[in-house]
Amino acid sequence: MDYAAAWNKIGTGTKTARSFSTDRINRVTTATGRALDVAAPVCAPFAARWDAEADRRTKLRTPENLKALLAAQRSNTLARSTAATASSQRKAAKAASKNPLNGGRRAARTADKAARGHAKVARTDLKTARRNYPATMRQLAVRAHAAHTIPAGLASYVMSSAEHWTMWPAGTSLSLIGLNVAALAVGRRKVATDVDDSMTAEEKRLASRLDPTYWVPNADARGLSGTVPTPAKLTAAGLVSHVRLDDRWTPKAFKAKTDEIRALLGARTDLRVEVKAGSHGDRATIILRTRSASDGISLSGWKPGDCWAIDTVTGETIPVPLGKRMLIAGTSGAGKSYSARPLMAEASEPADHRLVIFDRKYVEARTWEHRARTAVELDEMREVVQELIAEGEERLKFLPRGEDVIKISPERPRITVFVDETGELLQDCKTKYEDEDGKKRDYQDVIEGLRTIARKYRAAEIILVPATQKPTLSGDGHGLDSQIAGQMTIKLGLAVANQTDAQTVFGRSDWPAHDLPMPGYALLFDQDKGPKQRRNPIKLRFMTPQEVIALPSRPIWSRSSVASAVPAPAAPLRLVKDATPAPAAAPAAAVPADLTDNQAAVLKAVQGGTSTNAEIAKAIGINPGSVDRAVKALVKRGLLAKDGTTIRVEVAA
Repeated sequence: MDYAAAWNKIGTGTKTARSFSTDRINRVTTATGRALDVAAPVCAPFAARWDAEADRRTKLRTPENLKALLAAQRSNTLARSTAATASSQRKAAKAASKNPLNGGRRAARTADKAARGHAKVARTDLKTARRNYPATMRQLAVRAHAAHTIPAGLASYVMSSAEHWTMWPAGTSLSLIGLNVAALAVGRRKVATDVDDSMTAEEKRLASRLDPTYWVPNADARGLSGTVPTPAKLTAAGLVSHVRLDDRWTPKAFKAKTDEIRALLGARTDLRVEVKAGSHGDRATIILRTRSASDGISLSGWKPGDCWAIDTVTGETIPVPLGKRMLIAGTSGAGKSYSARPLMAEASEPADHRLVIFDRKYVEARTWEHRARTAVELDEMREVVQELIAEGEERLKFLPRGEDVIKISPERPRITVFVDETGELLQDCKTKYEDEDGKKRDYQDVIEGLRTIARKYRAAEIILVPATQKPTLSGDGHGLDSQIAGQMTIKLGLAVANQTDAQTVFGRSDWPAHDLPMPGYALLFDQDKGPKQRRNPIKLRFMTPQEVIALPSRPIWSRSSVASAVPAPAAPLRLVKDATPAPAAAPAAAVPADLTDNQAAVLKAVQGGTSTNAEIAKAIGINPGSVDRAVKALVKRGLLAKDGTTIRVEVAA
């Protein structure tokens, strides 16, 4: 037999068993430590209250308070003895005489009353002295367990057999003592904070303050005692900690302490701190927005197919919501114009899309004049509104049966109507202007037309997108028109001035657009999603004016351009025999480049053979009022001549 080989085999087996045992012990130790780390925040409030009370009692146990206690005890003992003596003398005097008015009985009664009063005062002083020199927490615990064990032992003696009466009272007391000691040990446990190496210096500091070992001892000074956070976790949105609340707190009350939470954490003033309800009624969640999922992603410039925004929490990309009526609100400097430009670029890029811009401030309209139909003057806006209404009515008449929305095409494109600074337009349309004939008039019909577009023509793919700085519904002509705002299914709120403006935009007070950073961050509410709303802030793509001007030109929409884009039906064929060829028509005179779209269309119609306002309106598809204004302007320039109701091209001499 090979003893050496057998011995080596036994040694190898012993080493393997020892290694297995060591690994198992390590796993058990690790699991136990992890379980204690989880239990530590639960026991931390009990340990903190115990230690705070112990410190308070220790500070009160001074030599001066001890002397006062001893003196109070002596006074109380003497007062009790005096009261007992006076009571005995009173009984003796009462027994010696049956007359209640006897001098001896009256003197004994007075002495007994005074002694009892003195004893009461001495007892009160003793209680005060004991409070000023309290027992230690250990002494108090011993007394409490003794007070439990002795009555329980007597009850056991009466109710149990002789062989058992001494067992359960002591066992219960020892169990309670062990539970008390264990809770203190776990609550005082220093939990090792697992700090992610990828955290910034600021995040590490905030994470250390969100740790229960720092929070619990310092929470009382900020009025937050009874709350225990879990160690912070790093997410794409920043640090997240779940807070356990005791029976004094609700998530709503805890949220009201946001300023105290910020102070306890030492968070910088511009750091966004969110406090919301947790998974249960006794839970809350603290989110410190130290990071954004959009960090490191460039949202500058635009090209077809680019996303419009990024969810700062999930990193989800959001496309431009074309074809939906949308309200855009944001205070000055919030990035409203810069963030709306990618939307307008997308709305004017495809062949079956067109863009119309109303802009009383002129700036944005100038930037987009190579890609959009622009209107800056009120007369121009009136003409465009009338054309849009006529276009919408025509489209609705030809909407196929069973269809909710027309099918867009280059001949019938989707028209996005962007109204920049709606408040300015509302105010200007309300103002009275003096006409050439001295009569005063306003442009309320422009607002009425926009209301009609908002209410009626979504199915005709004419989409209104108003933007405003001051989203109020006060009815004073500023901010928003309630009838237009009520039709908006998507609401984009960049940073607004205050909570009232935020509530006006979203129709609810729990969307804090007034707390958003500037510029370029927003909250997006989509009515079609119902309760499944995106509550996370989004970061919007932006374009500079120079980037817009560099975009290639696109067709400009007008009723006349749409009419000319539809080919006329071919003339029927007929046989011509030995007919003399008709002379070629003289070429039409060139149309000046500085004419408006309506003026150019009217001039071409007259060159084509029409001679009255009605014929011109029917030929080019605009209303007679617009035709009349265009004719007057062309006559004034000497391009047309008018004799009564007949209109002809003016021929130079």
